[in-house]
Amino acid sequence: MRKPTMKQISAVLRQMTPGQLKAVATEVAALETRWGATAVIEGRFAAGVSCPHCQCERVHRHGQANGLQRYRCRECRRTFNALSGTSLSGLHKREKWLGQAEALRDGRPLRAVAKDLGIHVGTAHRWRHRFLAGPQAAMPESLAGIAEVDETMFLLSFKGQGTLPRKARKRGGKAAKRGLSHEQVSVLVARDRAGVTADCVLKATDATTLAAALKPIVPTDVVLCTDGSGALAAAARQLGIEHHAVNLSAGIRVDGAWHIQNVNAYHSRLKTWVRKFNGVATRYLENYLGWFRTLDRKSPDVLKPPQWLALAMGSHA
Repeated sequence: MRKPTMKQISAVLRQMTPGQLKAVATEVAALETRWGATAVIEGRFAAGVSCPHCQCERVHRHGQANGLQRYRCRECRRTFNALSGTSLSGLHKREKWLGQAEALRDGRPLRAVAKDLGIHVGTAHRWRHRFLAGPQAAMPESLAGIAEVDETMFLLSFKGQGTLPRKARKRGGKAAKRGLSHEQVSVLVARDRAGVTADCVLKATDATTLAAALKPIVPTDVVLCTDGSGALAAAARQLGIEHHAVNLSAGIRVDGAWHIQNVNAYHSRLKTWVRKFNGVATRYLENYLGWFRTLDRKSPDVLKPPQWLALAMGSHA
C-alpha cells in the first residue's frame, strides 16, 4: 500500500469513536484468521500441485477466486483450488475455520461452538462432521508387534432423525437389558503396544466379518492378543496369524506378555470422552471414533488448530 493511502487510513482511524474502532478491530481480527486459514489451505500444495480430477501434474495458475489461487489442468482442462476434492469444499466463513479446528481440539459441544463462533447450531453440526471426515479416514496402514484386539458396545442411536423405530431415550439413556442385544452396535478396536490404534463399526460380529475388518491393518507377522472370543480366534485362523487368548472369565488378566489391558484402557477413555455428548448418533459414530483416535494419539499442545485444519483436508498431521 502506498504511503499517502496509509496516512489517509490513519487519519480516518483517529476520527473514529471507541465503538467504531472496536468494530474495525473485530474486522481486522477476522481478516487475520481468514489469512491464517488460507495459508494452511494453500499449504496443501506445498509439495506440488496435481489435479484432483485426473491426478495429472501438468497444471498452470489460472487466476484467483474467493482469496484462493486457482489452477487449470492441461490434461482434463478443469479448474480447481487447494480445497477441491476435500471435505471442506463449498463451506463458507473461512475466517471461522481455525476457531472450528480449535473447538475440535478442545472437544467442545455443539451449542458452545455455535455461540463462540457466532454461527447457527446447524452450521456447527455440519462443520463438525465435514471437519471430522479427514481424521476419520486417517487410519494407520498397519499395526506391528503384539496387537491387542477387543470389542466394545455403544447404544444404537437414531439421534437427530425425525422418526424413531422405538420410544425416544433421554440424554443418551440405557439399554433395556444388559449384555449383547439389538439395541447396541459393536465397535472393534485394535491397538499395538506402541499405541497405534485402528477401529471400525461392525455390522456383525461373526468370524468372517472380524477377519475382513482386521485384514487391512494386521500383517501376518503380528501376534494377536484377545480376551478368548471364539469369533476373534476363528478370525485369526482365517488370517493365518499367531493368536493368544487371555482367559478373563477365569480371572486371568495377564499371562506373561499376553494381555489386553492397553485396548481395554483405550475403551475406558473413549467411553468417558463420548459420554459428554449425551449420546452419539450411530450414523456419525465412525466420525467420533476418528476424532477421539486423533485426540488420544496427540496431545492438544502438539496438535494445534492449523494442524487440525490440515488434517480435516486430508493432509498428514
